[in-house]
Amino acid sequence: MTKSEELFKQAQNIMPGGVNSPVRAFNSVKRTPFFVEKAKGAYIYDVDGNQYIDYVCSWGPGILGHAYPKVVEAVKKVCDNGLTFGAPTEKELTLAELIKKCVPSMAMIRLVSSGTEAVMSAVRAARGFTGRDKIIKFVGCYHGHSDGLLMKAGSGVLTGSIPDSSGIPKDYAKYTLLAEYNNEESVKKLMEQYGNDIACVVVEPVAANMGVVPPKPEFLKFLREITQQYGSLLIFDEVITGFRLALGGAQEYYGITPDLSTFGKIVGGGMPLAVYGGRKDIMSCVAPVGKVYQAGTLSGNPVAVTAGIETLKILMENKEIYQQIDKQASLLEKAYQSIGLQTKRVGSLLSAFFTDKQIMSYDDVLTCDTNKFADYFSHMLNNKIYVAPSQFEAMFVSNAHSDEIIARTVDVICKYRR
Repeated sequence: MTKSEELFKQAQNIMPGGVNSPVRAFNSVKRTPFFVEKAKGAYIYDVDGNQYIDYVCSWGPGILGHAYPKVVEAVKKVCDNGLTFGAPTEKELTLAELIKKCVPSMAMIRLVSSGTEAVMSAVRAARGFTGRDKIIKFVGCYHGHSDGLLMKAGSGVLTGSIPDSSGIPKDYAKYTLLAEYNNEESVKKLMEQYGNDIACVVVEPVAANMGVVPPKPEFLKFLREITQQYGSLLIFDEVITGFRLALGGAQEYYGITPDLSTFGKIVGGGMPLAVYGGRKDIMSCVAPVGKVYQAGTLSGNPVAVTAGIETLKILMENKEIYQQIDKQASLLEKAYQSIGLQTKRVGSLLSAFFTDKQIMSYDDVLTCDTNKFADYFSHMLNNKIYVAPSQFEAMFVSNAHSDEIIARTVDVICKYRR
């Protein structure tokens, strides 16, 4: 028995499924998860001494690679001054100004600790501002595990074959209306029926929690126009795409300006930090200025904020990073296509789908052969390459993935036979 197997056996006695995030249990790929000891650059190392090329990148935020020296140095230094204060610091203002510079639509922001918290708070602000209760989300898009958004949510619930979560009151869930991603007609019907009651439409501008599914041309523009028509707000959940597709996220990449946006761990250099924000008139509804309450002792803690400042400065000073990771991801995309897999990519995000159906929607994703994916996952892991242990997650490329690393990965992909 390996050390990872021993630790997993112990963990199952004290944690549900032995993990603190369900996909990490490796159930869907019929494997035992490895336990990580450390990571550096493009590599992750387990407790048994194995080295893997990492394409999970802590589920996205590791755009610079693991343990980037300048970021780690800054974090170590700030820890000497204390870990958290529950009071304002100058660094919070510095980070907020950097975010606003990168994402001009975020005229006013609030720092929080997780993507779940960010989207939950943005939706609450939208309801408070509009005075409406209902929201529209899209089947297969994941916006965290808050009660009102965990409906047909993709990602972990898809991987674990859980159509919805228990523990959510029906009277609460009824305020969440479901539309189909990339299907304009499904949104029109809901707007025609409930338009005057809909506070917001919340969407992943690039769906990345049912695998990577790009928006159809004009789909995001359509959402912008129809929300304006009905006086609803448009929320871009950029927990995955934020600062990854471009400095300004998907809204810069596609040229669409939402009313509110949410960004995840990448804003904290991979540490527990997230942000929501947008138009000043909307964010002025948030306490203590307005009546929409939201708070958190760890919000804007100095350690995560420091990591975020350093990460954003590096990205702002080295914009060529985006061209580099896009190029490397395109090489992986071509490798998957060469073995006959459906592949979707936007920038440095990509997914290979085990289906012959063209992927455009949640229903298309459901045609994937998860058993074949599990076989492919084992092929990659046995060749010391770590991809997400789920057909319904994205593959991430970082600036640490060198030409040599990409070439090795391409070779392993091309040796896989469906």
